[in-house]
Amino acid sequence: MLMKDGMNSRILLDSAKSCILASSPVFRRQQFLIRCVGGSIDHQRNFRDMQTLRALEVDSESVVRAITPALDPTRHKGQAGNIAVIGGCREYTGAPYFAAISALKIGADLSHVFCTKDAAPVIKSYSPELIVHPVLEESYSIGEECKRSISSKVVAEVDKWMERFDCIVVGPGLGRDPFLLDCVSEIIRHARQSNIPIVIDGDGLVLVTNNVDLVSGYALAVLTPNVNEYKRLVQKVLNSEVNDVDAPQQLLSLAKQIGGVTILRKGNSDLISDGDTVKAVNIYGSPRRCGGQGDILSGRQVSVAVFLSWARQHILAANSNINLSCKNPTILGCIAGSALLRKAASLAFLNNKRSTVTGDIIECLGKSLEHICPAS
Repeated sequence: MLMKDGMNSRILLDSAKSCILASSPVFRRQQFLIRCVGGSIDHQRNFRDMQTLRALEVDSESVVRAITPALDPTRHKGQAGNIAVIGGCREYTGAPYFAAISALKIGADLSHVFCTKDAAPVIKSYSPELIVHPVLEESYSIGEECKRSISSKVVAEVDKWMERFDCIVVGPGLGRDPFLLDCVSEIIRHARQSNIPIVIDGDGLVLVTNNVDLVSGYALAVLTPNVNEYKRLVQKVLNSEVNDVDAPQQLLSLAKQIGGVTILRKGNSDLISDGDTVKAVNIYGSPRRCGGQGDILSGRQVSVAVFLSWARQHILAANSNINLSCKNPTILGCIAGSALLRKAASLAFLNNKRSTVTGDIIECLGKSLEHICPAS
């Protein structure tokens, strides 16, 4: 009897341990990884998915080489890219810094940050190479009666620089203050009027998901959602759930529904669509997921912004010799930006393993670009 009771107790104990394990974040992540590599899904379907991705895969390194400008001593400062990041508030100063400094590390000449007054001294202290504009405002710092006049002033401050930019990035460290988001909505509208490419990530995607008309029909807009951001976008625009069985077709439909914007869906394989075509970038990156990693591309956004500006310059140039089947600068920018970040993350992990942080990846951006496209 004692032995039987002891066995029952052990069974109950093992069962309790299993329940605790099953509810742990580590166990859930392990199960997720197993599903990703096909451990608990249909292998035939997994094989078909792999075949589909291979069919969509593009030679991303050729794209990088085709659109990266040669170093030319006759060119002046700014011609290799003048990028602006719209973001940075009291709580978030790292994200806009990571995004803006990455633009310089890739090869842009100038990088600006438009942030709140609280964030500006912190971001300035990170690097003297960034041009920081403390012009954005949050609700807590202004009275209700002043909001309209201050909003006009904020938009005017950004607008007087707008024509100088090759691309603006909206979202890194932006936060979700209602007044600030209203101001950024106006900035996006002014960028559209000036025909400036816009890359939107992070909190900028929250803004756009709630007001799709901000980017709808604008061919120079790029959205770079992660898994959760993409889910919200699909629910809002397509009124459905994410379909991983036919992910390329759903992405194509989503981009088309928003009027031909380009969407870079981040994942194990990055999928890119402008509503007409779908491309995939499958270069191996890194198993490490450190905070701030997404802000380099801004979710791949600043890398995309730099390459988008370079691709656009090449395509608009009268003597352009770009020899690629795709001539959409937003698609080319997404392909090149995704490829470069993945290579940089891979190199950083090779050097640092588990201790890899975002700064290590940033330091590998230049090396990765040099490996693909050596400077002459």
